[in-house]
Amino acid sequence: MIKKIGSAFFLGSLLWVNAQEKTTDIENIEFQGKFISTPYKSANQNITVITKEDIANSPSKSIDEILQQVPGMDIRRRGANGVQSDIGFRGSSFEQVLLLLNGIRMNDSQTGHNSMNIPVDLEDVEKIEIIKGPAARRFGQNAYAGVINVITKTTPGKRVKISAEGGDNASYGLGFNAQLGNEKFSNSLQANSSASQGYIYNTDYEIRNVFYQGKLNIKNGDLRLQAGFSEKKFGANGFYASKKARDQYEEMQASIVSVAHQQTFGKLKLNSNVYWRRGQDMYLYTRQNPNGYRNMHIGNNVGGEVNSSYQWGLGTTGVGIELRKELLVSSNLGNPNRFVSQVFFEHHFSLLDKKLNISPGISWANYSKEGNFFYPGLDVGYNFTPNSKIYGNIAKVHRIPTFTELYYISPTEQGNPNLQPENAISSEVGYQYQNKKILAKVSGFLRDSKNSIDWVKKDINDGVWAAGNVGDIKIKGIEAELNHRVTDWLKYTVGYTYIDSKYNEPNEFVSRYILDNLKHQFIAKLETKFLKSFTNELAYRYNERVNLGTYNLLDEKLSFTQKDYSVYVLINNVTNTKYTEAFGVEMPQRWFHIGFSYTINIK
Repeated sequence: MIKKIGSAFFLGSLLWVNAQEKTTDIENIEFQGKFISTPYKSANQNITVITKEDIANSPSKSIDEILQQVPGMDIRRRGANGVQSDIGFRGSSFEQVLLLLNGIRMNDSQTGHNSMNIPVDLEDVEKIEIIKGPAARRFGQNAYAGVINVITKTTPGKRVKISAEGGDNASYGLGFNAQLGNEKFSNSLQANSSASQGYIYNTDYEIRNVFYQGKLNIKNGDLRLQAGFSEKKFGANGFYASKKARDQYEEMQASIVSVAHQQTFGKLKLNSNVYWRRGQDMYLYTRQNPNGYRNMHIGNNVGGEVNSSYQWGLGTTGVGIELRKELLVSSNLGNPNRFVSQVFFEHHFSLLDKKLNISPGISWANYSKEGNFFYPGLDVGYNFTPNSKIYGNIAKVHRIPTFTELYYISPTEQGNPNLQPENAISSEVGYQYQNKKILAKVSGFLRDSKNSIDWVKKDINDGVWAAGNVGDIKIKGIEAELNHRVTDWLKYTVGYTYIDSKYNEPNEFVSRYILDNLKHQFIAKLETKFLKSFTNELAYRYNERVNLGTYNLLDEKLSFTQKDYSVYVLINNVTNTKYTEAFGVEMPQRWFHIGFSYTINIK
């Protein structure tokens, strides 16, 4: 069924696109890379940009929920409304994805379960940039299968925005966003709080975020400061040890402080930053018995980087260096640490009257305990017309085990200090067509992984999950997507992803994560605008997992927006579907939300 849907969609979208007039200019969306900003039409990787308008209209309550609407992304949520999610790309594990906040690394060296602790609310996000495929030669560790960059923005002027919402399961949310400044110096302060009593036993939560961002314009550049704090407290019914562990409880904190600088000196561009990320994770196996089994982990990542690009006769050359110290103090994992040094090099050049664009690059990384690694890669793109192109890329990537994978010990988990880094060769070829109303993409991808890391059991009834190098895994698939704004009041999106994952050794174990990927994924969205102020969006998802079966989800949001205020009604899981996304954790059924926001402009 889904294969037929995907084939029909692919052929139909290509025929439809070829029938269109090709005189419309492509929207010049800028994608912020590590070295230079690249127009969307010039990027030679599979890139998705979620805009502020997309976010405002989406039936989503958190960053992870809106990411679920991107083809190829596998969001395995535990709980609702941004409590905790594991993020994968095209069959990857959650440890193989890099999270950035305004270009600053947010990944947690303790465990990837904590990487989505980002101290901003979805309403305050300006846009989200997503690279599908490996980007380690540009970004280093964790950019194994993809990169997500969450971007916020300060704006000149004085305004205050307040928001509030309520919903089923005694859920509520309160938000505050203040913008203050002028063209020279602008500031933004955000504060958000949300909570719920939970949809089943021990799924209650409290989430609080505070985030400040400042921008000072200087000659041909700017200085940017950001500082944020996130806190989550939640019942973790069945989240980790086993489905029967119904009384687990967790409290997490994440802090980020960074200062960034960018400036242009003629043909030379410089970007630099220094940052500190702190993560704290307190876990109880039995919520009612804090003295029974308790873990406390406090991790710190401190680093800085300098990147530059120079335009000259043979193209644009980018070089960069990053230094980072990762430290952990843990009641369970001990006090491990490591120092990471990375050097990046990339060159962009064009041939055939700028129709053929080529970007070779390589990075070198040294880990104080694991040694040296090289990440080479090549991107190539050819523009047939200003609106259509083909592209291809290939890259080698490595990933160093997290501290949890190496050292964690509990009655139900056993880390492995002898783990070897996993590595892969990844490649993709694709076609893209874009004008002001249409974006159509189709691609095929392949990732051949060696020494893959996972938590496994010999038998599902065995009591211990053990971390290990489980062998070689080959993932291949296809992805197709069509976005079309038919008129000013009608827009639709459809996307399909097929993934074939093969383990090259006898499958004599039960996989906890990497062999439970999506096989078929179909996504469709329909946005309509009417009576000047109303917007309605329906978002449908069909997911078929290798081991967890299939499920269909439908979300709905109706918004009324005037100049200074908006009101919305949002329904998650309209059809009341029973389903699970991660490790058998029961997900919420139908959930109603109603909310409003009001902006006060100060003169």
